Amino acid sequence: MSSEEQNLVDEERELISRYKRSGDLEALGQLYKKYMHLVYGVCLKYFKNKEDSQDAVMQIFEKIVVNLPKSDVKNFKSWLFVVTKNHCLMQLRSSGHKLKRNQQDITEPSVENGLILHHSNEEDNLETDLSKLERCIEKLNTEQKKCVQLFYLEKRTYIEIKEITNYELKKVKSYIQNGKRNLKLCMSN
Repeated sequence: MSSEEQNLVDEERELISRYKRSGDLEALGQLYKKYMHLVYGVCLKYFKNKEDSQDAVMQIFEKIVVNLPKSDVKNFKSWLFVVTKNHCLMQLRSSGHKLKRNQQDITEPSVENGLILHHSNEEDNLETDLSKLERCIEKLNTEQKKCVQLFYLEKRTYIEIKEITNYELKKVKSYIQNGKRNLKLCMSN
């Protein structure tokens, strides 16, 4: 990790610590503001609607106000991405969001049923993609699999992975990069 990246991580940890100690919403707001555009982008990807996405950005902030003190966050950006993704998926699964989406310009029951069927197909596709990803991870060589799982699934840093695996830092980076490339190739087949 470069000194610039380390400074960013240290700054984020300090803001998290300050918020956990004192409940200082300004510290949390400062931290959230850095990634708000990414949160909005993820929401827009799921909701495909600016209004719902803007609402979700505010709801997610409210959610982290409550959840951050209870969480052991090592990488705020990664943690926030997971919180955002989970929020979006839960909203899409909730009947309230389906009804809201379906009431926009829909009058015929057959169209509504088609939308529900389409949403069901999206969930099936997600399930299929996740299963395929698991199979692809299993196909990686031992070193790549270990590094990819530690980096992406456990949100470990390069240094932490180096310490856990006893691989050289260059090797850790290489295994992650090559593993990611191999996963992309496997997923596209």
